Amino acid sequence: MKKVLLGFSLMILALGGMTVNAQNILDPEDENNLSNFYERKITTTRKALPYPSLRESDVIWETCIWRTIDFREKFNQFFYFPKGEDSLNNNQGRINLAYLIYRSAANGEFEIFEDDELKTPVDWDNMYKKLNKADSTTTDPIYDEYGEIVEEGHDTVKYKSFTSDDYYQIHLKEWWYIDSKDTRMKVRIVALALVDENCREVDGDMECTPTIRFWIPMNDMRVRNIFARTNAYDLYNNNAERSYDEIFISRYFDSFVTRETNTHNRAIHDYLTGEDSQLEAQSIEERIFDIESDMWEY
Repeated sequence: MKKVLLGFSLMILALGGMTVNAQNILDPEDENNLSNFYERKITTTRKALPYPSLRESDVIWETCIWRTIDFREKFNQFFYFPKGEDSLNNNQGRINLAYLIYRSAANGEFEIFEDDELKTPVDWDNMYKKLNKADSTTTDPIYDEYGEIVEEGHDTVKYKSFTSDDYYQIHLKEWWYIDSKDTRMKVRIVALALVDENCREVDGDMECTPTIRFWIPMNDMRVRNIFARTNAYDLYNNNAERSYDEIFISRYFDSFVTRETNTHNRAIHDYLTGEDSQLEAQSIEERIFDIESDMWEY
């Protein structure tokens, strides 16, 4: 009889525990619990892993590469979406990369710089004015049938707030090097630039050119931790979404080389165009990977 009572008591306790857990999951008073069916903590508390220690004597070869990631390429679309107002609402907790950088810089979570050397800081108030554009239009006076002015002309200033829809590219500056400890080719991304389309009307046609707004330091743990806490969309499994930090570390993106360290300190487009520039970019990529393989003998 005692065994029966003991078993019955244990069953009641187990059912009670399940009830409490269910109430904790579904309790509307719990923060961030209304649209989830379990408590999500891993992403919001995640921190980026520091890079392994590296000494100057460990590097036996290095070169600097600049490359571009275009969000319009199908493989890179997770950088661009959700776009516009969807970055704030109805986004399943996701945010596009351009708006994430803008919001974090506006909150003063890290410094921004004028160039890829990361030596000249940019004042955010001045940058804010550039990113939130103002456009003025002039209205001509209105005349009546006698040539008298009925309404004076006036200038109208229209402000265009920042929108991530205008940002189709980012530029990366990275160092490729061979580590003497294991004789392997490795890479470190040191800077990232936010690039938008600067459009103007020329002879009735709109001409748009990519314009670098500012650079952010990718070696700064504050930047990496922000990226580590923000996931991008995964096409096959929402629970396997990568953070932006993971994407850059694992190089889960499609890109093309625009410049390599060279004698004349010039980009590929300064001396080649069209298909020739694409072939040159591919040649640089292949040469880097060949350097590692050529160090080994079989």
